[in-house]
Amino acid sequence: MEMCPHAVVIRPNMEKYKFVSQQIRAIFYDATFVIQPVSLDEAYLDFSNKVRTKNETDYAGTPAAGLADIARRIESQLGITVSIGLSYNKFLAKLASDLEKPRGFSIIGRAEAQAFLAPLSVSKINGVGKVTAQKLFGMGIRTIGQLQKMREIELVSSFGKFGRQLASYAHGHDNRKVIENRPAKSISAETTFSFDKRRSVDLIEAIKPLCERVSKRLIQGNYAGSTIVLKMKTSDFKVLIRNRQLLNPTQKKEIIYENAVNLIEREANGRHFRLIGVGVSDICSANAADPPNLFGTLG
Repeated sequence: MEMCPHAVVIRPNMEKYKFVSQQIRAIFYDATFVIQPVSLDEAYLDFSNKVRTKNETDYAGTPAAGLADIARRIESQLGITVSIGLSYNKFLAKLASDLEKPRGFSIIGRAEAQAFLAPLSVSKINGVGKVTAQKLFGMGIRTIGQLQKMREIELVSSFGKFGRQLASYAHGHDNRKVIENRPAKSISAETTFSFDKRRSVDLIEAIKPLCERVSKRLIQGNYAGSTIVLKMKTSDFKVLIRNRQLLNPTQKKEIIYENAVNLIEREANGRHFRLIGVGVSDICSANAADPPNLFGTLG
């Protein structure tokens, strides 16, 4: 904002995004019982015969027909276009979904998978970022076809455990299953400041709505957490993570806030911060949350 003071910043409407995402997932559930959300706008669907829904909307046809009908319903009911990738595993389905954006539908079959992959850059493989890609380029490997010619033991010697995954993906193999409602490892919320903050009072004020959001998500998911996590990013982009263990798991915004405040007071020593976040980890069922005080409530 300092470099572009006249810019118009439109705040994202996360509640609206979440609401529409839930509407889309409701359409998914008409077709299959097994859905693994990746983000608000991305998910894996298991379309194998054993889990697909057979109902009046007739999703019992081919997976391609069922997915086409899902795309049609989302566009007609919500006014949103989607891109779809269909294949026999998650790696190839994700790859296919990126081929024809926006409003695309691509299929990679088992018979042609290796031939399709061969001319593609190694950077198309899940987990191959800039560092790994540069290492592969340095080895003279630029295409997936070149990876296909390498033995797994060679890749493992160069890339450790990830070498096995590279070998599998190069040949179109991926044994990961579509997992419905994977348990959360942590729940958090954060905010980036328009201007850096250094006073503890300002930092403490900034976490109030964050604690409320975390508490709300815990309650909605029927979760609780027993470790409070504070995340702070300094003006020179150093990330600080601080934790505090609770005696009992909690869902309460007051308890999250109180412990986060104590952590902030230890760290606010004049440094400038550009981001702050609050979360809980060690997630468990809400059944264990906030046991009553045997001596009553004070205050």
